[in-house]
Order: sequence, then C-alpha cells, then structure tokens
Amino acid sequence: MRPSIARFAVLSAAWLALAILALPAFAAQPAADARFEALSQRFIGEFGRYSPVYATSLGDHRFDGELDDLGADGRARTLAWNRGLLAELQAFDRAALSRANQVDAAMLENQLRYAIWSEETYRDWSWDPLVYTQLTGQALYGLLAREFAPLPDRLRSLTSRLEKLPRLLEQARANLVPARVPSIHAETAVKQNPGVMSLVDGLVVPQLGALPQADRERLERAIAQARTAVQEHQRWLEGTLVPGAKGEFRIGAELYDQKLAFALMSPLSREEIRARAEAEVLRVRNEMYSVARTVLAGREGAPPRPDSPTADEQQAAIGAALEVAYADRPARDGVVDLARATLAETTAFVRQRNFVTVPDEPLDVILMPEFQRGVAVAYCDPPGPLDKGQRTYYAVSPIPEDWTDAQVDSFLREYNGRSIANLTIHEAMPGHYLQLAHSNRYPSVLRAMLYSGPFVEGWAVYTERVMQEQGFRGGDPLMRLVQLKWYLRAVTNAIIDSAIHVDGMTRDEAMQLMTVTGFQEEREAAGKWVRAQLTAAQLSTYFVGYLEHADLRAEAERRWGKEFSLKRYHDQVLSFGSPPGRFVRALMFDEPIR
Repeated sequence: MRPSIARFAVLSAAWLALAILALPAFAAQPAADARFEALSQRFIGEFGRYSPVYATSLGDHRFDGELDDLGADGRARTLAWNRGLLAELQAFDRAALSRANQVDAAMLENQLRYAIWSEETYRDWSWDPLVYTQLTGQALYGLLAREFAPLPDRLRSLTSRLEKLPRLLEQARANLVPARVPSIHAETAVKQNPGVMSLVDGLVVPQLGALPQADRERLERAIAQARTAVQEHQRWLEGTLVPGAKGEFRIGAELYDQKLAFALMSPLSREEIRARAEAEVLRVRNEMYSVARTVLAGREGAPPRPDSPTADEQQAAIGAALEVAYADRPARDGVVDLARATLAETTAFVRQRNFVTVPDEPLDVILMPEFQRGVAVAYCDPPGPLDKGQRTYYAVSPIPEDWTDAQVDSFLREYNGRSIANLTIHEAMPGHYLQLAHSNRYPSVLRAMLYSGPFVEGWAVYTERVMQEQGFRGGDPLMRLVQLKWYLRAVTNAIIDSAIHVDGMTRDEAMQLMTVTGFQEEREAAGKWVRAQLTAAQLSTYFVGYLEHADLRAEAERRWGKEFSLKRYHDQVLSFGSPPGRFVRALMFDEPIR
C-alpha cells in the first residue's frame, strides 16, 4: 500500500462509530491517548485522498471515483505527507500511551518508514510494472466485488476511474525504466494487463442496463477510451518493455534485509530464520517418514521402511506414501467445486469441535479474477474493516487452458483432494477468513489497516496443524502427511526467499529443494520460482508467522497450566486484531511493548 496526503476535517458516521468504540482503550492516559487518537484518525481520514484504491478496499468510499496518482508530483506529495506524520509521531512519549496505543503507534511508525523507504530507496514504481497492472485491476474490481452501495452508484464511480485509467498507464510508461525492469516482471505484466478489460467485459458490460441513458453513454465512452489505453499499454509492454527489460530481479542483501525488517516486524534476522528453517526441514521430513510407514504398512510393493533409514530410503518411503494421496484428485475443471465442498466440511468440523469462535460473516468461493492470476493458486479477499456485513471471497485460480496434459497432471497431483482440503483450511476455515473476520471486529481501524502479514499468514499455517490435532477426517494418516508436506512448503518458502534474493540460488537449485527435499510437484515449484522472483520477503511470512504462533501457544500452555483451553487461547489471540506476534505476546502476558 502507498499512503498519500490531503486534509480531512469531518469523519463519516462509520468513522465516528469506530472512534467511539475505541475510546475505552484510551481512558488510562486521556491526554496522550487523545493526541495519538487524533493523529491516527487524521492518517486514516487523509489516507484515501492519495490511496483511493486501497481506501475502497478498507470500506472508505469517499474516493471511489479517484485513482492513485503515481506521477512525480503525486509521489512527492505522498512522501511529504508521510514525513510530516512521522515527525509528529516521533514527538510522542510512547510510555504515556495506553498499551493498545503503544502497539498501534509502533505499527504506524513502521508503516510510515516503510512507505518512505519504498519511495526513496526501493523505488519499485520505477522498475516493477506489476505495481500498475495490479492497481488498475483492483481499482475496478474493488467497486464490483461487494454490494456496499447500489449498483448504479458503483458503476458511476467505476466510470470515473475508467476515465482516469489512461493517465495512470501513461504514468507507468513514464516511470518505468526498461533497463531496470526484470524480464520476469515484464513478462508477467504482459499476461496480467489484458485482464483489466476482461474484467470490464465480464462484470461491467452486462450491467450497463442498470444505468440511466446519460450515465450509460458516459460509461460506454469511458470503456472505449480505457480499451484503447489498455491496448496501447499492451503494445508498449510487448514492444518496448519486454525487449528492453534487462534488470536484476534479485534485490541483494542490503535491500532484502531492510525490506524483511519492515515486512516482519520480528526480532528474527535473515540468518536466524534460515537456520531455524533448515533445522525444521530435517525434523519435518523425519515426521513425514513416520507417517509414511503407517500409510505403507501392508501395501504390496512398498519400499523398505527401516527404523533408521538412509536418506534415499526416507525419500522413497515418503514419496511412495504421497503417491497414495495423489490418486485421489479432482477433474481438471473440478478444483473450484471441490474447494466449495471442503469449505462446508471444514466449517462443520470447526463448529463441532468448538476450539475457536466461528464468525457468521458471509463467505463465497469464487474464480480468481484474471488480473490477479499468475502469482498464487488461491487467496482470501476479506472486506475492509469499514465494510460491515460484506462478503469475504475465497478466490481459487482455474487451471490455465493452454496447459498441456502433463502440466495439468502435475498440478492435480499437487492439488489432490486432501491438498484442496488443506488449502481451504488455510485460506478460509479456520484460517484467513476466520482470523480476518475476528480482526475486523477490533475497534482500531488503524490496526486493521496496518495488519501484520506474518501474524495473518502464520495463523493460517498454524490452523492446518490444529485441524490435524483435532482429528480432522478421523485422523486420516494421508491427511496428516499432506498437511506436513504443506508445512514443509512454508519452511522451504523461507529458505528460497532469502537464498534467491541474497545468495544467488539458481532455478535448478531452487527446484531441487522444492521438488526433492520438499516433495512439491513441478508445476507448484515452477510457479513458486516465478513468485519468488516477483516478490521479496513475503514468502518468509508463513514460516516466521507460524513460529511466532507456535511459540506463543507453548508459552500460554506453560503459564496457564490446567486453566489452558484451546478456545480460550485462540479467542484471546484473535481478540487483538492482527498485530505482529511480539505485540500479541506482550498484550497477553502483560509484558513491555517493545
């Protein structure tokens, strides 16, 4: 996200309601907390003027007709705004704030510093075309995905954004320096850019009849202008950017360490994360071997399974057991339907076991929008904290139509029936959907805006383990084996994240780690190689976040003793929103906020 400047004087009813709900947290130190509350409300209120697309996703709809200004002047205003807010924040005596506000202040400072660093040092606006392709897609999709206002009103806002789309694409071409753009980023942008008009043709054109004639004609003109602009941009991407893209996708140790610190807000360093991940690879593979022995017991033709296997014997046994799981897989066009079925299954199980409070916010499984494809197989898209009662979407990418039979087979081996169940646990129930629904109930809108990626991703990985502990699918050993394989994926994610960007890990080396050590199929590993090139620091959030959740639960079990219960623990952890793990620990156990 890229915050921006403006001045905002009057809060809407929704902002006021949330501010009133938050007042009890500030009663202990009214003067200091009132000043911080004023600063945080100003950040929230002004944010949307310069990040209108992200504001829409938060549920602030005052700027739904605007697009982010990523030209030089717009970025300069954003930078000045961030610097001004940071200076004000640094003047606070943090010790005078309530504990809740100490956490929010630390998260706000991290965000402001991150935004300044991104503009001045990382400068992805100058070398990453995906900044623009994803922004254009989200600018339109965010107005259509949820019924937060009558359809005609949303279409009028969309018309306004379409009219501004040519300007944004012109800014992209002016900002991007082809020689600095990595080829993988340019090639992915070529694939994503047409998705913008596919979204318009699929979701907007069929709704034209919802508008009065004058508004419909204006929208039709805007669509025609946008189509011309997107086509022009596509020609530029293909004819200028791709041939000229000579940049290095590896960001190097200095930038990586800086970005990692901002993304994680964790005391763990790159070296510590790598050491813990490599040790965990060995432990998890040993556990997978133990489960594999159970799966293969009595099966004709199974490989040897000695008590103390060699590396080759361990590899063969785990691989053979996974082959049993791979036999149960959906049809090529059945992945999304299976995701829907497993969502009903996991929801019923979580309710029955009652180890966490289940929210009642609506949740739908959908096809992933085309402009979002190419990075992940699935994601959870929750409503913003101000869009109360709106739907969460569990988006699943279909198998690309141009894949060969061999590629499809590889994908469906990876995303077999049990893997789809684990995917649903992670993305929906009791993973992201459940956690983010709880998070949106926390009174601080600021905390919801600045959520911790490791906390969110770590919770989802942690719940995969919890479901197995609770006996999901009757303690099926194959389900446990698949879950361990998924966890091993999170561990290897953290290894390749830094190894690729800092240590120069090659594609062959990364594929070896993922496909052999991690038992991933070729299509999954190939996709992860692309994702690792396109991102930096994000792939570490799963493992680091899981470590924080696992360590926190172990500490709660130790401190609470016989008073410990999973539901008490889970509900308390989720009651703080989505701050970094170290702050959750401090709030739970009354430790200093550092």
